[in-house]
Amino acid sequence: MATHSSIHAWKIPWTEEPGGLQPMGSQRVHSTAGMADFGISAGQFVAVIWDKSSRVEALKDLVDKLQALTGDEGRVSVENINQLLQSAHKESSFDIVLSGVIPGSTTLHSAEILAEMARILRPGGCLFLKEPVETAVAVNNSKVKTASKLCSALTLSGLVEVKELQRETLSPEEIQSVREHLAYHSDSLLSVQITGKKPNFEVGSSSQLKLSTAKKSSGKPAVDPAAAKLWTLSANDMEDESVDLIDSDELLDAEDLKKPDPASLRAPSCGEGKKRKACKNCTCGLAEELEKEKSRDQISSQPKSACGNCYLGDAFRCASCPYLGMPAFKPGEKVLLSDSNLHDA
Repeated sequence: MATHSSIHAWKIPWTEEPGGLQPMGSQRVHSTAGMADFGISAGQFVAVIWDKSSRVEALKDLVDKLQALTGDEGRVSVENINQLLQSAHKESSFDIVLSGVIPGSTTLHSAEILAEMARILRPGGCLFLKEPVETAVAVNNSKVKTASKLCSALTLSGLVEVKELQRETLSPEEIQSVREHLAYHSDSLLSVQITGKKPNFEVGSSSQLKLSTAKKSSGKPAVDPAAAKLWTLSANDMEDESVDLIDSDELLDAEDLKKPDPASLRAPSCGEGKKRKACKNCTCGLAEELEKEKSRDQISSQPKSACGNCYLGDAFRCASCPYLGMPAFKPGEKVLLSDSNLHDA
């Protein structure tokens, strides 16, 4: 791993390989950097993300500008986007993350890459990225997102204040890069620059709530003396001729004193339907009426005696009496035998 020393010029050799630009001996370069165009100031830690579409000269020029605008207290890390997840950067390591901003780059950012960029940002840090987007609504390709989907992806990664800064057409060089590195052909592509900010707290952080442990007063809340005096009626006020008291009985007329007809108290749908059923907490009398009907049905369902002597006992019952074998009972009483009354013959 490269040391965190102050570098004011490119002293690390770079090579152009089939996979893109590669720093010899290390994939991470640290330098002191800052850039006014992205709100970078002296002493900040900046990460520059590049991919195989990035040109060597453009990347060197960007890092030179970063080194020239800061002092020795900052640091710049140059990271390949394919190695970002394995780079083992500590969380909250950088104030600014720049990705795809190298001229000529056509970098695409997956959800995992965006989440990793949000992780290594410090609370309050900013991400600036540039990416080709599709403007045709009918096109549905998993590689190239629309601008709205890209903004949604940044929001889902945990960033806030996500907004689009710039939108421009792709240069011929960028169109060629999209075809070569992304194997994507479309005439409706644009290049957008989007920024997002990490909230001023870490993901998963917690804070203790300060709850008041003082016991609440059990007494009544204080009453405003002026309000109490306004609504207080004393005995002297009763004798005051300026106070007019109204008899509540005078507010009732003759119609109010008449007893209402129970049928008029029923709701329009009360008791309607195939099965009459009283409402809960019935006040119209339907519940009592149904209860009486139920009692009459129970009485009528009992076997009727032809001789009228069935209640006296088996000695007075006929051979076909339905009460045969039952004990004597009072007239109209329904007889139920318990298990204790049953025995083997």
